[in-house]
Amino acid sequence: MAAPRVLAIVLAGGEGKRLMPLTAHRAKPAVPFGGIYRLVDFALSNVINSHYLHVIVLTQYKSHSLDRHVSKTWRMSPLLGNYVAAVPAQQRVGKHWYLGSADAIYQCLNIIEDERPDIVVVVGADHVYRMDFSQMVDAHIASGAEFTVAAIRQPIEEADQFGVIEVDPADPTRIAAFREKPTDPVGLADSPGEILASMGNYVANADALVAAVTADAENATSRHDMGGDIAPYFVNRGTAGVYDFLRNDVPGSTPRDRDYWRDVGTLDAYYEANTDLIAIEPVFNLYNDEWPLFTGYTGLPPAKFVHAGAGRLGHAADSIVSPGVVVSGATVTGSVLSPGVRLHSWAQVTDSVLMDNVHVERYAQVHRAIIDKNVIVPERARIGLDREHDIARGFTISDSGITVVPKGAIISD
Repeated sequence: MAAPRVLAIVLAGGEGKRLMPLTAHRAKPAVPFGGIYRLVDFALSNVINSHYLHVIVLTQYKSHSLDRHVSKTWRMSPLLGNYVAAVPAQQRVGKHWYLGSADAIYQCLNIIEDERPDIVVVVGADHVYRMDFSQMVDAHIASGAEFTVAAIRQPIEEADQFGVIEVDPADPTRIAAFREKPTDPVGLADSPGEILASMGNYVANADALVAAVTADAENATSRHDMGGDIAPYFVNRGTAGVYDFLRNDVPGSTPRDRDYWRDVGTLDAYYEANTDLIAIEPVFNLYNDEWPLFTGYTGLPPAKFVHAGAGRLGHAADSIVSPGVVVSGATVTGSVLSPGVRLHSWAQVTDSVLMDNVHVERYAQVHRAIIDKNVIVPERARIGLDREHDIARGFTISDSGITVVPKGAIISD
């Protein structure tokens, strides 16, 4: 049997309100992560490593930096007909922007018609994980389902945070019900303390998906959401399948990170996902060469550590230090430093995430903070050590007490 023709659609139009101020100037999928990456790189790396090389990225909200990153980084071989193409909202079917993820696909049906795929893989662009989508496609085809939802096991007490899948007792690969954030969830038969939560990734027969989003567009009461509306559409037809993420075996994965998946939808989740990267045995391993993570940083000089005199020593421990970073007589622990960061003598950075081109001047202290791009922390300034002072300066404080400094902020002291 010939391999199916597959089109991958990456949904990257998210506004990311809960990540403010990191999304004040960019779409959520464009938020930097892990030093050199942007969130969209994880979805695209998974798709490309799965050998699906016809990819469209649907963008909408404050998409300039995202469009630029995709166009500069994700350049495929035109000789072989492969592509990753950013597609902005175009109002092709009416004078409105995307009303939801299902409407985004509906407004781009011309691409599906031009490409004529057998299978459409639809993935979100703002989660951190590794996944081989070809295994999910094979399972989808073998099941005979029209629409398959990827699901990850989560504690039952967290069910009210997810779209929850209840399986058919007679066939655990079929969805009996898809419930949004239920308060009375039913545990799994083989693990009563867990539920299956939607990962926001879907595989569909192309003709069935076209019919579903077309019908959804005509429904005035719909929210036009893939999880909230399209999945239940197929459940009602009896043709919705579920793919348990535990079945996915990514080359090079370890028992510690093989089922890692994080929705970085809040400031605390974003901070915690960054810290997951820096353990000696990281919860999420960036160094899996068998399933590489691609991004666009090239041409940068190596990181440099200078000054080893009395009372000052340029060094970093338990940290990620990106290319182009200079640690000059400063101390770094438990942190993520992005390209172009400069840390000057006697500065201290602990348990923090510093984005591109952040400068920390002499004697300054940064603790449990996220500092967005192009911020200069003045000499002797203190960030993350005095909550009231941080609030008075207009910084955001997360629920767990992380201080967030917006892009390009001017810090007076």
